[in-house]
Amino acid sequence: MSLRLGDTAPNFTADTTEGHIDFHEWLGDGWGVLMSHPADFTPVCTTEIGATSRLSEEFAKRNAKAIVVSVDSVEDHKKWGEDIERTQGTPLTLPLIGDTDRKVAELYDMIHPNEGDTSTVRSVFVIDPNKKIRMTLTYPKSAGRNFAEILRVIDSLQLTDNYKVTTPADWQNGDDVIISPALSDQDAEKLFPEGWNALTPYLRMTKQPNR
Repeated sequence: MSLRLGDTAPNFTADTTEGHIDFHEWLGDGWGVLMSHPADFTPVCTTEIGATSRLSEEFAKRNAKAIVVSVDSVEDHKKWGEDIERTQGTPLTLPLIGDTDRKVAELYDMIHPNEGDTSTVRSVFVIDPNKKIRMTLTYPKSAGRNFAEILRVIDSLQLTDNYKVTTPADWQNGDDVIISPALSDQDAEKLFPEGWNALTPYLRMTKQPNR
């Protein structure tokens, strides 16, 4: 099934390294990051799980949490966790979903036949508190993910959900933002009393409103 931005994230139940979950219940009223890994006991995946575990506090600051799926068993995940802790210097701080029947992988279209028929590509789904898919990324199996980018997108989504702004290329939290082109100058004056720098009539830069 092809999932698009704005679609409701499909629900599922599954066994994980932290017990049996209903995905939507596990998400609760926060943000979620669902990621897939090709397989346990593989080098790139080991570094990625370590990176995600180290960032648990950063996710928590954003009312977000991460969860990982691969087509291996929970038992294998737990054994792999020992390697992750030893080589990456951090214990597992997120659940790993066992998906030997590929139920979750197929539900989220994580197996791409041209990249191999049995394991998942490196998919990322950012899901908001309404269970809507807000961002997707798909990496090849050979390239580890940029977790700073995943956090950056969550920051942007949370900002733009609450203010009539968008974020420019390479934006980082605290940088100037773009006033929504849908706002007239008259309406913008009410929301951005400190003003803005109009590079063009449609590109109006202003300070980040929640800073």
